[in-house]
Amino acid sequence: MNLILFAKALHVVGFVSWFAGLFFLGRLLVNHAETDSVARSGAADAQLRAAILQEEYSGMEDRVYRIITNPAMMITWVGGLLMVVLNPGYFVSGTTGWLAVKLSAVVALVGYQLYTKRRIMLPMQAGERPLSAWQLRLWNEVPTFFLVTIVFTAVYGKVGELSYVYLGIGVLIFCLLVYRGAVAYRNRRLEPEPPHPKT
Repeated sequence: MNLILFAKALHVVGFVSWFAGLFFLGRLLVNHAETDSVARSGAADAQLRAAILQEEYSGMEDRVYRIITNPAMMITWVGGLLMVVLNPGYFVSGTTGWLAVKLSAVVALVGYQLYTKRRIMLPMQAGERPLSAWQLRLWNEVPTFFLVTIVFTAVYGKVGELSYVYLGIGVLIFCLLVYRGAVAYRNRRLEPEPPHPKT
């Protein structure tokens, strides 16, 4: 069996699952924060409904982090490090420094995951609100920045065609487009609905 191909397949499976977990966790945190509007709705059972939703989202967040996100992160690292151990030539092949850039981005992504758990998820489960629902929507887009950076660095860097200038400009433009899209979405949600015509 070709161990490098096995390690590469393991790395890809872990990578895809890791991002799926991060994006899903971020969405759950947004939904969790939006339960506050349920509590303020003025309905007779508003507080009870909000409490039930908050408990449900807290449980889902724990399960996604423990069952998907964290194991997938470990699988990604095991597969990636196994590839490098089996073929140290990755350090000298392709565009100079591409593997160091990729590894730095992956380490930063681990930092993002740990920060999300310790500074956002756990405080929210304790009833705190470190970020608003809008801020959480933006926070949930941060993995997209890592996804684009890591994939383009790996694909172009390995074959020696990576331009760090173009990578930086491309990622910056992509981030600005994502931010503008998020702002447009927020503004559209805040627009009052037109009055219904009388019949």
